[in-house]
Amino acid sequence: MKAFRLAIVRQKYRPDGGAERFVSRALEALEQQDLDLNVITREWQGDTHPNWHIHLCNPLKLGRISRERGFAEAARALWQKEKFDLVQSHERIPGCDIYRAGDGVHRRWLLQRARLLPEWRRKWLFSNRYHRYVMCAERAMYAAPELKAVICNAEMIKQEIIDDFGVPADKITVIYNAIDNQKFLPATPDQRQQLRRQYQIPQQAHCLIFVGSGFERKGLTAAIRAVASTDSYLLVVGKDKAEKRYQTLAQSLGCGDRVRFMGVQKQTLPFYQVADALLLPTLYDPFPNVILEAMSCGLPVITSTTCGGAEFIAQGENGFVTDALDVPALVAAIKALPRQALGSPMGEAARLRIMSATPAHLSEQLISLYNRLLD
Repeated sequence: MKAFRLAIVRQKYRPDGGAERFVSRALEALEQQDLDLNVITREWQGDTHPNWHIHLCNPLKLGRISRERGFAEAARALWQKEKFDLVQSHERIPGCDIYRAGDGVHRRWLLQRARLLPEWRRKWLFSNRYHRYVMCAERAMYAAPELKAVICNAEMIKQEIIDDFGVPADKITVIYNAIDNQKFLPATPDQRQQLRRQYQIPQQAHCLIFVGSGFERKGLTAAIRAVASTDSYLLVVGKDKAEKRYQTLAQSLGCGDRVRFMGVQKQTLPFYQVADALLLPTLYDPFPNVILEAMSCGLPVITSTTCGGAEFIAQGENGFVTDALDVPALVAAIKALPRQALGSPMGEAARLRIMSATPAHLSEQLISLYNRLLD
């Protein structure tokens, strides 16, 4: 492959974010190639790397719209000045060569969120100035003549982009997220026993894990309501400003002692290893990395029809897919899970399904796309 200069645009780079993990895995994989790696960002919280060039772009901001617009204009001015060979944006900025639709389609997310709101608030949601700005920027970006390719992390998102923006199918490449299946491993029986003692989970208890910050979007209300109708435990890993409201809900449903709020964790592996399944009835999610992490640890997954990760689930074989708000269906799915994931056919099928989703495969697909565009 000939040497070329690649710029990746991400407004705020923090190591624990899903999009950032895609970027870092891609950068690490691409490091073996003969290319000049650049990141354009407002704020870099990752490790510095001798071969990566970080371009900080942080113009004055007076609010959410000003922040988005200011960064978009500054990033575009920078990449036009630098004349990179390819610009891959993870933000909705018209004029990029490649857009990675890691956040999905904004209107689709709003339609799902509206399901939680009373009628009068739904109208306000779609007339909100910020949401209107994002939808406008998204439409302009897909219509821009510079756009050569779109990367999606799920077929679900590809179809939404085709339907909503009329982007030709051959312009869209689905590249699933990658997982290090040698880091995320199922627990040994001894590890599981020790972790259960450490986190005070009864050895014979059925334990689910919920991983994600932004509890409304990730579906924690439905998860708690479903768990309340079973004898399962639920470990909630993540954060939300309204955490107390969710704790109160669990108490009011009589499952407060079985729903444990663990906060944000730097190392999520022990929490997967203590659990028997992942429960993530997310309202709208292109493809959360936590699904791959859980499956790599041998956990069956319960997720929603509006989650791209559902594409990795074979109903009843390695998990279950339900509507995000269908609590009776979630309860039925929980009850159909093996009591213990470790050594179960469902747990083994989950791990087997993700074995091809390697960083090497991700980098092959990216390099193939870049070569095609450069040629």
